[in-house]
Amino acid sequence: MTQVLVLGGTGWLSGRIADRWRDAGAEVTCLARGDRPAPDGTLLLRGDRDAPDVYDRLAEHEWDEVVDISSRAEHVAQAIGALGDRTAHWTFVSSMSVYTDDASEGLDESGELHEPARPGDEYEYGAQKVAAEQAVWTLGDRAFVVRPGLIVGAGDPSDRFGYWAAAFARAGVDPVLVPELEGRCAQVIDVDDLAAFLTGDRRQGVVNAVGDVHPLAEMLSRIRAAAGHTGELLEASDDWLEAHDVQYWMGERSLPLWLPADMPGFMRRDNSTYRAAGGTLAPLDDTIRAVVDDERARGLDRERRAGLSRDDESALIAQLTGA
Repeated sequence: MTQVLVLGGTGWLSGRIADRWRDAGAEVTCLARGDRPAPDGTLLLRGDRDAPDVYDRLAEHEWDEVVDISSRAEHVAQAIGALGDRTAHWTFVSSMSVYTDDASEGLDESGELHEPARPGDEYEYGAQKVAAEQAVWTLGDRAFVVRPGLIVGAGDPSDRFGYWAAAFARAGVDPVLVPELEGRCAQVIDVDDLAAFLTGDRRQGVVNAVGDVHPLAEMLSRIRAAAGHTGELLEASDDWLEAHDVQYWMGERSLPLWLPADMPGFMRRDNSTYRAAGGTLAPLDDTIRAVVDDERARGLDRERRAGLSRDDESALIAQLTGA
């Protein structure tokens, strides 16, 4: 039986990966800290990757596949040092944030990368992923690196894509605040498509796992239709939003999917390698419907890691319109 180790397995993406491998008939072990459960039918070992002996229980096993999604290079390097010699294939989930060029459109996997993080550096996500990739490449042709873009779907803990489903659903016939849409695009990948791509076939090299490019206006229109919103869209300029302390992309008091004008390439990456490698893309409207249903179930007015509360949004709309 195929022996698979998921470094994680209790989170949003890693849990789906563990699910997929289990359903494929593998014997799946998950290593994770905290008190969240792993998928049924998998073995969960509790362990903190900051602990020097965390891999001792695993080092005597032979692994057909290890999957790691860590964003800390030290964790990745330590895992490879402890388990690499006993692992036939290693999949690392990196990120599109490794690339330095966010201006050029249609860049593929050959794009220039950030300088890798070094011990003692202040934490920077992209640099950590680059350093982690370097550790993975020491495994040679046993290594596979996947660089996803924005991962979306039901249960997304980042709240970025789901924010718009909730914003349109909660507004109903009232207006919704949006950034300037002209010339802006969005590019997402469904979490289940990504999990499926990371399961089964033993691939090598590096792949940008991203969806097709859609105009942001079109994507928001499709989310709006699924949420049943019939109110007005109120566009605010970048300068106006920044002046009113609204953040780009993610985080508290933000407008997700909105990027600075000098980053037009960030959500216009080439995905031809992903498609050629057998990667699939769920119909966007199917993903949107699942996210709208999930947001309604979890609560449209719940606290979020990204976006605006309806009260904040309403106050901004009043200032924008002079109402």
